[in-house]
Amino acid sequence: MTGTPARRRLAPPASLARDEWPDRLRLPLRFDPARLAGELAALEARAWIDHFVSDHYQGRWCAIPLRIPAGTERQHPILQISSHPGTTAYVDAPLLDRLPAFQEVLRGLGFPLAAARLMRLDPGAVVKPHSDPDLDGQGHARIHIPVRTNPGVRFVLNGTPVVMRAGECWYLRLSDTHSLHNDGSEARVHLVVDAPVGPELRALMVRAQSLPEHQRS
Repeated sequence: MTGTPARRRLAPPASLARDEWPDRLRLPLRFDPARLAGELAALEARAWIDHFVSDHYQGRWCAIPLRIPAGTERQHPILQISSHPGTTAYVDAPLLDRLPAFQEVLRGLGFPLAAARLMRLDPGAVVKPHSDPDLDGQGHARIHIPVRTNPGVRFVLNGTPVVMRAGECWYLRLSDTHSLHNDGSEARVHLVVDAPVGPELRALMVRAQSLPEHQRS
């Protein structure tokens, strides 16, 4: 007697997997922007590192690494703000020991972290439209926490502005086309965190989707 052939389980179409999350989602976390701005002020005189993909922007777009690939602690900072494909081990940068407010934010996120850095876009600078294919919200996600912003900042994702206020916490699907302009008079600084999409982050994103906008802080 012949058994019934086993059915192959088909993976969902890529478009369905991609659309598991919206292209932007404010997470139900909020941090004290005044504390973060206070620590940021102490960093202003440090040597910020220009973003290494110079074709993507005009003006000044730069970073200070806070979590870095393991093994780069004593290497040039440019190696600390970039990750080779396949990097899985990250550690706190030595500087983070002197930034208790930023330490609290990173620990308070409640999910495993990969890289983290402060990203600054100076007045008049522009990040051109581009996409980051690996930040699709499936394998990895990018989280933005505005530290300092101004009304002249325009972050556009899929042709629609995303308004992010200081102290808020946002997931953005940056495998889609996005761009950034700072038409204001002061630098825009975000804490930018990359994270693998594991159970803890997934649960936070599901919770965010279930809450009305006014209950997410």
